Amino acid sequence: MRAVVQRVSSASVEVEGEIVGAIENGFMLLLGVTHDDGEEDAQWLASKLAQMRVFSDEEGKMNLDISQVGGRVLVVSQFTLFGATKKGNRPSFINAARPEHAERLYLFFTSCLEECLGTSVERGVFGADMKVSLVNDGPVTLIMDTKNKE
Repeated sequence: MRAVVQRVSSASVEVEGEIVGAIENGFMLLLGVTHDDGEEDAQWLASKLAQMRVFSDEEGKMNLDISQVGGRVLVVSQFTLFGATKKGNRPSFINAARPEHAERLYLFFTSCLEECLGTSVERGVFGADMKVSLVNDGPVTLIMDTKNKE
Protein backbone atom coordinates (compact mmCIF):
# COMPACT_ATOMS: atom_id res chain seq x y z
CA MET A 1 0.00 0.00 0.00
CA ARG A 2 1.11 3.48 -0.73
CA ALA A 3 -0.25 6.58 0.99
CA VAL A 4 0.17 10.30 0.59
CA VAL A 5 -0.62 11.78 4.00
CA GLN A 6 -1.30 15.48 4.31
CA ARG A 7 -1.87 17.31 7.56
CA VAL A 8 -4.82 19.56 6.86
CA SER A 9 -6.87 22.25 8.50
CA SER A 10 -9.77 21.17 6.26
CA ALA A 11 -10.49 18.70 3.46
CA SER A 12 -13.48 17.44 1.53
CA VAL A 13 -14.34 15.15 -1.35
CA GLU A 14 -17.19 15.70 -3.77
CA VAL A 15 -18.87 13.23 -6.13
CA GLU A 16 -21.36 14.45 -8.75
CA GLY A 17 -21.73 17.80 -7.00
CA GLU A 18 -22.35 16.31 -3.54
CA ILE A 19 -19.94 16.41 -0.60
CA VAL A 20 -19.50 12.76 0.45
CA GLY A 21 -16.77 13.28 3.07
CA ALA A 22 -15.35 16.26 4.92
CA ILE A 23 -13.11 16.95 7.90
CA GLU A 24 -11.57 19.88 9.67
CA ASN A 25 -8.22 19.39 11.48
CA GLY A 26 -6.55 16.05 10.67
CA PHE A 27 -5.21 13.94 7.81
CA MET A 28 -6.23 13.90 4.16
CA LEU A 29 -5.03 10.52 2.94
CA LEU A 30 -4.70 9.29 -0.64
CA LEU A 31 -4.42 5.49 -0.61
CA GLY A 32 -3.15 3.22 -3.38
CA VAL A 33 -3.22 -0.57 -3.37
CA THR A 34 -1.01 -2.91 -5.41
CA HIS A 35 -1.47 -6.60 -6.30
CA ASP A 36 0.44 -8.19 -3.43
CA ASP A 37 -0.90 -5.99 -0.64
CA GLY A 38 -2.76 -7.79 2.11
CA GLU A 39 -4.49 -7.20 5.40
CA GLU A 40 -1.17 -7.04 7.28
CA ASP A 41 -0.20 -4.02 5.13
CA ALA A 42 -3.47 -2.30 5.99
CA GLN A 43 -3.05 -3.02 9.70
CA TRP A 44 0.56 -1.76 9.76
CA LEU A 45 -0.34 1.45 7.92
CA ALA A 46 -3.39 2.16 10.09
CA SER A 47 -1.39 1.64 13.29
CA LYS A 48 1.48 3.81 12.07
CA LEU A 49 -0.84 6.65 11.04
CA ALA A 50 -2.75 6.58 14.32
CA GLN A 51 0.53 7.10 16.19
CA MET A 52 2.18 9.55 13.77
CA ARG A 53 3.29 12.60 15.76
CA VAL A 54 3.06 15.49 13.31
CA PHE A 55 0.74 17.86 15.16
CA SER A 56 2.13 20.78 17.14
CA ASP A 57 2.32 20.75 20.92
CA GLU A 58 2.16 23.89 23.11
CA GLU A 59 5.78 24.69 22.19
CA GLY A 60 5.08 24.47 18.46
CA LYS A 61 6.97 21.17 18.02
CA MET A 62 5.51 18.29 16.01
CA ASN A 63 5.00 16.06 19.01
CA LEU A 64 1.30 15.12 19.13
CA ASP A 65 -0.64 12.41 17.32
CA ILE A 66 -4.02 12.86 15.67
CA SER A 67 -6.03 11.63 18.67
CA GLN A 68 -4.29 14.09 20.99
CA VAL A 69 -5.49 17.01 18.86
CA GLY A 70 -9.00 15.63 18.25
CA GLY A 71 -8.23 15.27 14.53
CA ARG A 72 -10.15 13.32 11.90
CA VAL A 73 -9.15 11.44 8.75
CA LEU A 74 -10.49 11.57 5.19
CA VAL A 75 -9.37 8.62 3.03
CA VAL A 76 -9.64 8.65 -0.77
CA SER A 77 -8.72 5.68 -2.98
CA GLN A 78 -6.06 6.63 -5.52
CA PHE A 79 -4.93 3.94 -7.98
CA THR A 80 -2.69 6.45 -9.77
CA LEU A 81 -0.23 6.28 -6.83
CA PHE A 82 1.03 3.11 -8.54
CA GLY A 83 1.37 4.76 -11.95
CA ALA A 84 4.69 4.01 -13.66
CA THR A 85 6.21 6.79 -15.76
CA LYS A 86 9.51 5.18 -16.79
CA LYS A 87 8.57 4.56 -20.43
CA GLY A 88 6.79 6.96 -22.73
CA ASN A 89 4.57 9.86 -21.78
CA ARG A 90 1.44 7.99 -20.78
CA PRO A 91 1.59 6.40 -17.31
CA SER A 92 1.09 2.67 -16.96
CA PHE A 93 -1.15 1.51 -14.13
CA ILE A 94 -0.25 -2.18 -14.35
CA ASN A 95 1.06 -2.09 -10.76
CA ALA A 96 -2.28 -0.92 -9.35
CA ALA A 97 -4.41 -3.70 -7.90
CA ARG A 98 -7.56 -4.86 -9.70
CA PRO A 99 -10.60 -2.96 -8.41
CA GLU A 100 -12.13 -5.88 -6.51
CA HIS A 101 -8.89 -6.47 -4.55
CA ALA A 102 -8.21 -2.76 -4.06
CA GLU A 103 -11.72 -1.94 -2.82
CA ARG A 104 -11.70 -4.79 -0.29
CA LEU A 105 -8.36 -3.59 1.15
CA TYR A 106 -9.42 0.07 1.05
CA LEU A 107 -12.47 -0.77 3.16
CA PHE A 108 -10.45 -3.05 5.44
CA PHE A 109 -7.84 -0.30 5.92
CA THR A 110 -10.46 2.30 6.84
CA SER A 111 -12.02 -0.08 9.37
CA CYS A 112 -8.55 -0.77 10.87
CA LEU A 113 -7.94 2.96 11.11
CA GLU A 114 -11.30 3.48 12.82
CA GLU A 115 -10.38 0.79 15.33
CA CYS A 116 -6.95 2.34 15.98
CA LEU A 117 -8.38 5.84 16.39
CA GLY A 118 -11.61 4.93 18.17
CA THR A 119 -13.58 7.21 15.85
CA SER A 120 -15.16 7.14 12.41
CA VAL A 121 -13.16 7.86 9.26
CA GLU A 122 -14.55 9.89 6.37
CA ARG A 123 -14.24 8.28 2.92
CA GLY A 124 -14.42 9.08 -0.73
CA VAL A 125 -16.39 6.81 -3.08
CA PHE A 126 -14.25 3.98 -4.41
CA GLY A 127 -13.86 4.15 -8.20
CA ALA A 128 -15.79 7.40 -8.57
CA ASP A 129 -14.64 10.58 -10.29
CA MET A 130 -13.95 12.70 -7.21
CA LYS A 131 -13.12 16.35 -6.66
CA VAL A 132 -10.85 16.71 -3.64
CA SER A 133 -10.30 20.02 -1.86
CA LEU A 134 -7.93 20.62 1.03
CA VAL A 135 -5.96 23.18 2.94
CA ASN A 136 -2.57 21.62 3.70
CA ASP A 137 -1.43 22.74 7.14
CA GLY A 138 2.28 23.47 7.38
CA PRO A 139 2.57 22.21 4.72
CA VAL A 140 3.13 18.72 6.10
CA THR A 141 3.03 15.93 3.51
CA LEU A 142 4.41 12.41 3.97
CA ILE A 143 4.64 9.49 1.57
CA MET A 144 4.35 6.06 3.17
CA ASP A 145 4.75 2.66 1.54
CA THR A 146 4.16 -0.62 3.33
CA LYS A 147 6.82 -2.34 1.19
CA ASN A 148 9.43 0.30 2.11
CA LYS A 149 8.90 1.01 5.80
CA GLU A 150 11.39 3.86 6.21
